Amino acid sequence: MSITSYILSGISSFVVLTLSLFALGQKVPRAAFAARCLAAYGSILLCAIYGVIASIVLRLVGYGRVSQWATARSFKWVMRYTTGVTFDIIEGEEYLTTRPAIFVGNHQTELDVLMLGAIFPPYCSVTAKKSLRNVPFLGWFMTLSRTVFIDRANRENAMKAFDGAVNEMRTHRQSVFIFPEGTRSYSDEPMLLPFKKGAFHLAVKAGVPIVPVVTENYSHVMSPRNLRFNAGSIKVKGEFVELL
Repeated sequence: MSITSYILSGISSFVVLTLSLFALGQKVPRAAFAARCLAAYGSILLCAIYGVIASIVLRLVGYGRVSQWATARSFKWVMRYTTGVTFDIIEGEEYLTTRPAIFVGNHQTELDVLMLGAIFPPYCSVTAKKSLRNVPFLGWFMTLSRTVFIDRANRENAMKAFDGAVNEMRTHRQSVFIFPEGTRSYSDEPMLLPFKKGAFHLAVKAGVPIVPVVTENYSHVMSPRNLRFNAGSIKVKGEFVELL
């Protein structure tokens, strides 16, 4: 059996399993949770592969700094149809065109990757923990698309990463998106974890405004603690904070 046959067989089995769980989910809610999780992770893998290809092509034609925006849009549209979840900007969409800026958002679950797909502006780079660099496909895409990797265990390396981001903002007007909580809250109630200071130091050092992007608590759509993952619409608002 050839490698191609193995791949196609694996994809077919994955699709059949996911669709079967969706069907079973009509009577067994936990099956629906498993089905949407599989659909979401399958979508992330598919979009990450696309992101690797898009990042290489866009770099070759001189538009490498829009790689994350281009890939984010694929997350938005693919996951809309595979999970039934949408993020809708109901206020402050005009602030998402601010450039350069530090965009900050509340971090709830893994579903925030779909939120980024819906709101991510052109000429922007996301920050991520350094360990994600080693994840196949996703890490490759993030590396090729100029993700700002933060080494939380090494302050000196983290500061070098921020210095590089400041230089990108000053020379190429490249914005940065940061989740200042540093980790997912998984909260079933509206709340924020304590903020790390990096986003605010970065804004001051680069002399750029901060644009908060606030997502409503969406535990009614996804709650890993309660094994809940439903289709639904989630509201997002943008704001603008200019440093004095």
